Amino acid sequence: MVDKSTESRGLSEEELQELVTSSDSGSRSPEGGVGILLAVVAVVWSLFQVLLASPISNYVLPGDVINNSRQIHLAFAIFLAFMAYPMLKSSPRSYIPIHDWIMGLLGAFIALYGFIFYQKIVAAGGLADDVDKWFALVGLLLLFEGARRALGPAMAIIATIFLAYVFFGSSEWVPDVIRWKGASLKKAMSHMWITSEGVFGIALGVSTKFVFLFVLFGALLDKAGAGNYFIKMAFGALGHLKGGPAKAAVVGSAATGLISGSSIANVVTTGTFTIPLMKRVGFSSEKAGAVEVASSVNGQIMPPVMGAAAFLMVEYVGISYVEVITHAFLPAAISYIALVYIVHLEAVKNNMPTLGDRVVSMGRTIAGMAAFFVGFAALCYGVQYPVRWITSAIPGMSAEVLSLLIALAYVALLWLAAQTPDLEPDDPNAEEVTLPVVSEIYKSGLYFLLPIIVLVYFLMIEQKSPGLSAFWATLLLFVILLTQRPLKSIFRGENQTANAFREGVIDLIQGLIDGARNMIGIGLATATAGVIVGTVTLTGVGQVMADLVEFLSGGNLIAMLALVGLLSLVLGMGLPTTANYIVVSSLMAGVVVELGAQSGLIVPLIAVHLFVFYFGIMADVTPPVGLASFAAAAVSGGDAIRTGFVAFFYSLRTIALPFVFIFNTDLLLIDVTLMQGILVFAMASIAILVFTAGTMGWFLTKSRIYESVALVLIAFMLFRPDFVMDRIQPPFKTTEPTEFVTALNDAQVGDELRVVITGPDFDTGDTKDTTLLISVDTEGTGDERLTATGFILLPEGDVMRMDEPSFSSPYADNLSSFDFYLDEPVFISEVKAPAQQMAKELVYIPALILLAFIVLLQRARMTREGVPA
Repeated sequence: MVDKSTESRGLSEEELQELVTSSDSGSRSPEGGVGILLAVVAVVWSLFQVLLASPISNYVLPGDVINNSRQIHLAFAIFLAFMAYPMLKSSPRSYIPIHDWIMGLLGAFIALYGFIFYQKIVAAGGLADDVDKWFALVGLLLLFEGARRALGPAMAIIATIFLAYVFFGSSEWVPDVIRWKGASLKKAMSHMWITSEGVFGIALGVSTKFVFLFVLFGALLDKAGAGNYFIKMAFGALGHLKGGPAKAAVVGSAATGLISGSSIANVVTTGTFTIPLMKRVGFSSEKAGAVEVASSVNGQIMPPVMGAAAFLMVEYVGISYVEVITHAFLPAAISYIALVYIVHLEAVKNNMPTLGDRVVSMGRTIAGMAAFFVGFAALCYGVQYPVRWITSAIPGMSAEVLSLLIALAYVALLWLAAQTPDLEPDDPNAEEVTLPVVSEIYKSGLYFLLPIIVLVYFLMIEQKSPGLSAFWATLLLFVILLTQRPLKSIFRGENQTANAFREGVIDLIQGLIDGARNMIGIGLATATAGVIVGTVTLTGVGQVMADLVEFLSGGNLIAMLALVGLLSLVLGMGLPTTANYIVVSSLMAGVVVELGAQSGLIVPLIAVHLFVFYFGIMADVTPPVGLASFAAAAVSGGDAIRTGFVAFFYSLRTIALPFVFIFNTDLLLIDVTLMQGILVFAMASIAILVFTAGTMGWFLTKSRIYESVALVLIAFMLFRPDFVMDRIQPPFKTTEPTEFVTALNDAQVGDELRVVITGPDFDTGDTKDTTLLISVDTEGTGDERLTATGFILLPEGDVMRMDEPSFSSPYADNLSSFDFYLDEPVFISEVKAPAQQMAKELVYIPALILLAFIVLLQRARMTREGVPA
C-alpha cells in the first residue's frame, strides 16, 4: 500500500526503485561476500538457461540435466526467493537471517529431489513412497511460503485451499455439489510433486523453456539503453502535440513493453519522465497516473513478446507461437490506437497547451510513425529474401556469412550512433523542457533494433521455437553489451577502450542478474499454479465448475462470459497476470467452449484463452489492489484508489474487446484472407475510435447523449456486422435430421454444416445439447462424407440415433461427454446447412453513413458556436 504522504508528493527516485524491486525482484540486497554469492547464483541461473536453450545443449549438458531442467529451474527460483524476499516487512534487508538460509537451501534440495533420486522414483513406477511423501509435503509448504513472499498472500492462499480440497474433499462439511472421494497423502504428493501433473507440469515447463529467455532478453535490452532510446523517440515524435506527453507515454510504454514483462517496472521506468510532463500540460495527478498504468499494463498484450501467458497458450491450445501472436495482433493494435485517442480527447476537451515551440501537424506525425512501423515490419519480413539467396548459394557457409553480415550491420549502425552524443535521461521537472528532435537522435539507437529483428525473423519467418529464437537474439545482445561502449570509444577517438570494455562487462553481468531476479516471481507463480492445475486433473473439479457456471448463468453465454471475466478480475486483485491466467484458463476455458457449443456457438479455444488473458492483465489495474496503479500514484503523488478507477475506465476497451472477438473471430484473423484481414483491421480501428468517442462523450466536440448512443451503436455494427446481417438474412437453413446424409451430399467443398447432438451427459445423466461444426473437405457422395466423419447413425423413424464413434474418429473427443449406453438415446436433433447470404461487410455501408451524419451534425454545431475545426 502507499501511505498518505504519497497522495501529496511523488516518491524519490530511490524510493521508486525500492518499490519496483520489492514488487518484482525482491527488496533485500545483502552486502559483502553474501551479496557476491547471490549475484553469482543469479548469473549461473541465467547462463544455465541460455545454454539450455542453445542448439548445442544436447552436446554440452547431460541428458539427465536436460530431462530434469524444470526441477533445476525451480531450485534456483525457490532458493533466490528466500534470499531476495524478506519474510516480513520488519525483517532485515541488509543481511539474510539463518532461517531463510535453511528454508532456501532445503527448498532447493527438495525441488531437485526428483533429479537426485530419479532412479529410485523410476523403480517405484513414478509413485511416492513413505519417505517421498514427506519430502514432497515440505516442498509444497516451502513453495507456498516462497510464493507468499514474492507474489503476495493471495497465490499461496488459493493454492492452499485447492490442496486442502484434495485432502478433505470427501468431508461432510463440503457441499455435495463439489464433494469427491478424497486422496491419501501418498497419492496427492505423487500427483503434485513426483509426477509432471502438478508443480512440475506444463506451466513450469513453459517458464523453463521459453519465458526465462524472453525475460532475460528484455533485461539485457534495457541494460543496453534501449528503454531510454524508445522513450526519447516517442517524445520526439509526439511530445509537441496537444496532450503530447500522454501520447508519448502510450507509445513509449508500448515499445518498452517489448523490454519489460512487468507492468510495475514499466510504470516506474517511463512514468518518472512522462507523468510530471503530463501534469505540466494539465492532466491531474490521477489521470496522468492512469494513462501510464493503462499503457504500461497493455504492454503485455502487444506481440511479438506478450509475457509468459502467450507461451502457456502455445502448450494449452496446441498451436504454434506464430499463430498465437497472429491472433493476438489486431486486438492489441486497436487497443493501443484507442488509448492514444483517449488521451487526445482528454487534451482536446480540456484545451491543454503543447510543450515546446515546434509546430508539426498531427497528420504528418501519424503518417511518419505509420511509415516507420510499416517500414520496420517490411524490413523484418523482407530480410528473408537475401537470407534465402545466401542459404541456397553457399549452403555450407551460409551461417558464417549471415553472422558476418549481421556483425557488419551492427558495426555500421554503431558507427552511426557514435556520431551523436549518448542519450541521457531528461529531467521532467526542469523549468524549460526541450523535446528531443527525432532527426537528430534516431541514429543513436538504431542498432537496438537488430536484436528485435533477429527475434522476429526467427519467430515469424523461420518459425523456430520461441526458446531458440530468443537464444539467438539474446546472444546478439551479449555481443552488443560487451562491445558497444569500447567500439563507440574507438569511433570517437577516445582513449577509454579498456575502461569502456570493463563497463560493458559490468552491464552484461548486471543484466544477467536482473533477468534472474525478475524470473523469481514468474518461476514460483507457474510452479504454485501447477498445484491448482493438478487439483483439477486429480479431482475432476473442472466439471463441477462447468455445472456451477452453467447453473449461475442459466445457460446464457453472455452471462457465462461475464462470470468468467468477473472471476478473472476478482482473482486478479491478488494474483499476477500469469498465475491468474493459469488458474482461470485451467478452470474455465473448457467450460466456455463446451457451454458455447451447447448454445450453438462454435468458440475457438484460442479465443477463450485470449478472453481470459485480457481480463487477467487487469490484475495490475483493478482497485483496490492494482499494484501498477499504486506504483503510478507513488510517482504522481495522486490518490492510488482514484488512479486505479480512472485507469479502469481508460481500460474499458480492453474489457469490451474480448466479448467482441468471442463472437466475431475475424478480429483474431481466424480463417480470413489477406484482403479480408486488411478490411477487418481498417473497420476495427474505426470501430474502436468511435466506441472510445462514444464512451468519452466527445467526438469532434462535446457529444449530445443521442450522439454518444449512436456512436456506440455504430461501433457495434462495425465490430459485429455478422450480427446485423444474420437478422436480415439467416445464415443457415434447417434440415431434418433424417436428411443429414442428403445435406452432406448436396454440400459444396468448403461448406460447414452445424449439427446439434442431443443426449444424456456421461457424468450426470441429464439431457444436454452440443453443436458440432462438420467441415466438408473432399468431393464424394453423402455416404462417403458420412464415413469420413466417423458417425455411426441408427435411423429409427423420425429420429436419427447415434452409436458411440470409434476412438480414432475425428469427433470422438467432442462426443465423449455423452453416455451412449443408457436407455435415453443420443441423437441428431438439428442439422443446419449454409444458406445464401449477402456479404456481412455490406453492413459497414450504413454504419459509415450514420457516422458521416454525426460528423456533419457536430461540424455544424462547431460552426454555430465558433469552435475551430
